[in-house]
Amino acid sequence: MADESQWAVPVEFIARHRAAYYAIKEYEGDIAESLRDDTLPLFESEEYEIHDWAANNMNWSDVQCVAVQVEKPNVDYEDGWCNGEWSIK
Repeated sequence: MADESQWAVPVEFIARHRAAYYAIKEYEGDIAESLRDDTLPLFESEEYEIHDWAANNMNWSDVQCVAVQVEKPNVDYEDGWCNGEWSIK
């Protein structure tokens, strides 16, 4: 993220999102079939596809409910307090 924090999102969540999309278009609404026959084989064969789907078809608001922060930014709050930008409002 922009603040250098890192977040983990379950691949299963991303896979289900993709499967639901293609279930409507190609599997008569059957998400389980779309997941089994299309999304899982794709994600297992090429990890890039996981990132590609998430980055190009999902928003932060889609994954925020399952995202877990795994690394916090290394911020020097003392320096920020003394030398950071400031304003009076």
